[in-house]
Amino acid sequence: MALVQAMQRIVGCRWLAGLLALIAAAAAFGQPAAVSSFASAPGNGVYAFPSWTPKTLPDLMRGDKGDETVNIVGHLFLPPGDQKVPAVVLVHGSGGLYSAELDYWPRQFNAAGIAVFVIDMFGPRGVRSTADDQSAVPFSADIADSFAALRLLATHPRIDAKRIAAIGFSRGGTAVLRSAVEPIIASQKLPDGLQFAAIVPVYSGGCSGIFRLVVRPGVFSKAPMLFVHGSADDYAPMAPCQDYAEKIRAAGTPVEFAVIEGAHHKFDADEQQRQSLARAVKTRADCPIEIDIDGFRAFDRNTGARLQGEAYKSALAACRDTGATVQGDAKARDQAAAAIIAFLKKTFAM
Repeated sequence: MALVQAMQRIVGCRWLAGLLALIAAAAAFGQPAAVSSFASAPGNGVYAFPSWTPKTLPDLMRGDKGDETVNIVGHLFLPPGDQKVPAVVLVHGSGGLYSAELDYWPRQFNAAGIAVFVIDMFGPRGVRSTADDQSAVPFSADIADSFAALRLLATHPRIDAKRIAAIGFSRGGTAVLRSAVEPIIASQKLPDGLQFAAIVPVYSGGCSGIFRLVVRPGVFSKAPMLFVHGSADDYAPMAPCQDYAEKIRAAGTPVEFAVIEGAHHKFDADEQQRQSLARAVKTRADCPIEIDIDGFRAFDRNTGARLQGEAYKSALAACRDTGATVQGDAKARDQAAAAIIAFLKKTFAM
């Protein structure tokens, strides 16, 4: 009855208010099972597990959770059989979960013998999207959730804890890149040397602006990386990621880069119609800012000059832009899936 009443309210109320009522009512009919371990070898399903919401990267690295704890949700997809398998954690972008992450990608990976854990970082925090306001969920919370998913997935008897990859889309690419940073990994005090064994940023954010790090040996782990990017992306342009990937490779991390020719941002979506997102907040491709993980000081990556005070504020303001397009492309996502699976099979010696 509550679900029906919520649907009725959609007709008589503002669209967003009605939709939120529908979502809340639907959630009441199927709460995910709360878990802190997968040691009992649960099967496919939806699970709530503990994480927290650090407001900044220094907060994340200090690990002082205080009262910022939260249960986030993960969708587990295991391939058939009972043998031990590698796995991927899928980290969504600014738009939250979408159908391809719960259908297309799990089918591709399961068919290749790889388990999938798709995490929803926004819904449990009462947020549908951060595209118009990226501060609605702190970026550092994405990293905390990624590590929380890694900890949980590694306890499953069917998962090979030494072969778990992180795959992040758009904003999620920022999170998985940060999850490969040695000082951040060390700060999380993961058990038994646990860390992501491979990193795949897909049409990634974080390649320019305040999320880009000064790259030198010891900043990034040796976990192999594969960047996957569409050449027509105007939301998270490809050129800064190509430059970032080259610098990470030069510092000692094995890095590959797959260019999907003609593909736009979110090319893996089911929707094939190009959409204009006039209010979407993005970072300009020519943004010069990068941050030194040691001390969190800002620098101009073109000149090496320290950015602080008014110079930093001016650079930050000049880096901000709005407006982008997204478009699904079935051929492009099949090409991306083939590249990612080939990379994982090589990396995991499958």
